[in-house]
Amino acid sequence: MMWSLGRALVVVGAALASGAQQAFFQEAFPAPEQQLSTLSTEEFSTFTHASFPNHRVRIKRLEDFCDTTGVKSYSGYIDVEARHLFFYLFESRNKPEEDPVLLWTNGGPGCSSTTGLFLELGPCRLEDEEGPKHNPYSWNSNASVFFIDQPIGVGYSYADHGEAVTTTEQGAVDVAAFVNIFFETFDSFAGRDFHLTGESYAGRYLPVYAAAIVDANAKAAAEGRKTVNLKSVVIGNGSSDRLTQALSSYDILCTNTTGLGTFLPISTCVRMRNAMPRCKTWFTESCIDMYDAMSCEAAASFCRTELSYGPFSLLGGLNRYDLSQECDDPGCGITKTALIDFLNDADVRKTLGVDSKVGNFTGCASDVGSAFNQAGDMYHSSRVYIEELLERGIRILQFAGTYDWVCNWVGVLNNAHAMQWTGAKAFNSQEMREWQVDGARAGLVKSAKGLTFATVEGAGHLVPSAKPVEALAMIDRWIADKEL
Repeated sequence: MMWSLGRALVVVGAALASGAQQAFFQEAFPAPEQQLSTLSTEEFSTFTHASFPNHRVRIKRLEDFCDTTGVKSYSGYIDVEARHLFFYLFESRNKPEEDPVLLWTNGGPGCSSTTGLFLELGPCRLEDEEGPKHNPYSWNSNASVFFIDQPIGVGYSYADHGEAVTTTEQGAVDVAAFVNIFFETFDSFAGRDFHLTGESYAGRYLPVYAAAIVDANAKAAAEGRKTVNLKSVVIGNGSSDRLTQALSSYDILCTNTTGLGTFLPISTCVRMRNAMPRCKTWFTESCIDMYDAMSCEAAASFCRTELSYGPFSLLGGLNRYDLSQECDDPGCGITKTALIDFLNDADVRKTLGVDSKVGNFTGCASDVGSAFNQAGDMYHSSRVYIEELLERGIRILQFAGTYDWVCNWVGVLNNAHAMQWTGAKAFNSQEMREWQVDGARAGLVKSAKGLTFATVEGAGHLVPSAKPVEALAMIDRWIADKEL
C-alpha cells in the first residue's frame, strides 16, 4: 500500500452530478519523484487521499515490457468511483524529465488503445506469434506517452455494478478525471505540455474530452489553482462529423483523389450524386437541427445504403481501411489474432496487473459499440467543439492517410473547411503545400491560426503503422510547435 512509501498523495477527479460537470482539484501533497522508481513490479501500490475517498491510483512498475531501451514504464488503473480505467505509460526515450506528455486513444467506439500501442506508434510492434519487437519510430522517442483503454468496458477497463458509458459526453467525465489524477499522481510531469492524440472515432471523442479539460482549467485558474497544460488535439483519420464523411464517399470511390483511380462504374456514381442532396437534407433535419432518434436512424440508413457502405459493398474484398489492399481477415488489419492471444496470456496479464474482474481481452468491445450506436452518439458532430477549442488557443492537427475510405481525407478536409470560427477565412484561403521527410514528399498540408490539416500519402487508416517514419516526423514537429 502507498502508506508504506511514507506519504499520501492527492488525487484529482471529475464527476458528473445533476447533469453538470463538477471537478475536484489539487491540494499541496505532491508525490516525490523518487517514489516512482521504487514501485513494485509484482503488485500494485495504491495512492489515496482522505479528501477524495472514492478516487485512487493503482500502479506498478514494468520491467522491459514492450520498450527495452531502459525507459521507465508503468501500468495500472485510475479508479474514478466505481469506474476503473486501465493505462500504460512509457516515458520518453529522449529527455523524460522535460519532454511533453501525450495521451493516445483509439476509436471504435469500443476499441482498445492497444491497437495504437502494439500495431502503430508504441515502443514495440506485435503482429505475429514471434512476440513484441522493438519499434524505433515510437512516439515516445521525444515524448512520454500513455495509452488508455476507454470508455469503460474497453480492453482491460471495467466498472462495478454494471455501470456503463454510452455517450462521448459521459466518457469525457472519466477521461477528464484520468488526466487530472495522472498529473497529480506523477508530480514530475506537472506543468508539462500535454497533447490529446488518437484516430478514427477519436475524432468524436477528443474534441469533447479536450473541452472538458479546458472548462475545468478555467474554473481552476479563476480560483488560483493549478491547471493541466493542454496544448493541442491531434486526430488521425478522424470521424468528427458523420454527414461530411458520408458525402465524401463519392469523392473517394468515383474520382481519383486517392491516386489509385476510380473504383465504381459510372451508373453507381451517378446514383450516388443524385442521392447526396436528399441525404444531406434528411440527415440535417432529423439528426442535427432537431434530433429525432427514429427519423435520424432512417436518414442515416439512407445515407449508408446510397452513399457509403452500400456502394462500397460492390467492391468485394477491398480493404475499407486501405484501398490499396484486399481485406484478408475479419478485422481488415485493425486487430491481430496474435495480439489478442498475447493480451489474454496469463503471464502477460499478471505482469500488467490486470484485475481479476476483467474477462477475456477483445480488440473491440461489441457491447460498448452497440451502446454508443443505440444512443445515437455517432450522429452528433464534434465540429463545434473543435471550433470552440480553436477560439481558446488550443491547436488542432487533423491528419489523414490518403488510402483510407472509412474516415477518408476528403471528408476530414471538408469538415475543416466547414468550421465557423474567427480563423476560418485565413485557413480556407490557404493553398495546400507539400511537406517532406528526409527530402521526400510525405503529403500535403495547410495551416492557419492554430488549425493544421495534413495528408500522409500512401497510408491508410492506421497512419503510424503504414508510414512510421513520416508519422514520427509529423508528431515530433507538431509537439515542438514547428511547421510540418
